[in-house]
Amino acid sequence: MHHHNHYYGHAHILARYCGLSPVAPPRIRGYLQHGWNVGDGYNPTHEFFDGAWRFVWSEAPARRGYALGRRNYTPVGAPWLYLLQQEPKLGAVPEDKREGTLFFLFHGWEGGKIQGDHQRLIDEIRETEPGPVTFSLYYTEYDRPEVRGAYLDAGFDVICFGRRGFSYLGTDDQFLYKQLKAMRRHKRVAGNRLASAMLYGASVGCDIAVYGDPMLMDGEDPRFGGDARVRRLWPELVGKDVDQSTARQIVGQELGQDHVLPPKELRRMLFDGSKK
Repeated sequence: MHHHNHYYGHAHILARYCGLSPVAPPRIRGYLQHGWNVGDGYNPTHEFFDGAWRFVWSEAPARRGYALGRRNYTPVGAPWLYLLQQEPKLGAVPEDKREGTLFFLFHGWEGGKIQGDHQRLIDEIRETEPGPVTFSLYYTEYDRPEVRGAYLDAGFDVICFGRRGFSYLGTDDQFLYKQLKAMRRHKRVAGNRLASAMLYGASVGCDIAVYGDPMLMDGEDPRFGGDARVRRLWPELVGKDVDQSTARQIVGQELGQDHVLPPKELRRMLFDGSKK
């Protein structure tokens, strides 16, 4: 129904789980939450058709949406959790072979660039991380030579998992597969803002951390409350040395672990009427 459903290959992962084509997934009959979100699962300007279903990861965004007078929320669990069920060993290495930190820079999007002190962040990472650092940039920053070059010059291994796509074009349907393989070979996953990647990392056994210059994005919508709200509501997940047991409990709730559905039920809910 909406091209956001294809972001990061989410529709492809869910279609595969349901026994449908992962290459050309049928349309999802509603709006799928495409990233961890401190609102109701969607950006504040997202427009909806009246009566459409809103498939969110967990109960929290649904509650926030109902508080705003919106309706038709159904928690189904994050697409990432369905990927883990399908790929329980993808990229896995023995525990004693996992090393280093995979660090995610808060990223912009096609309509806004980030602004911040990259050297300050580099210095803080060097002071904090005990092992090698792999630095993940979304393509919007990876394609900016001054940003990519700063982290390469710092001696970090700089990688990009691809593009989430836009208007059904350019979607790298292997985006999360590549991210999963990278996470399973690292001991830590960190970022300068709490985001989906930290939750994903915790779900596959990585220690997580959130620290450094949170940076700003051009045109960032203030209605979510910004990074200050995140730090106020999820203080247990922010810091250089968080309690990992507590973090994993919270992560399970935020990803919607208890809402993961079996294939037939998920297919009925998302792809009712679709054919293989």
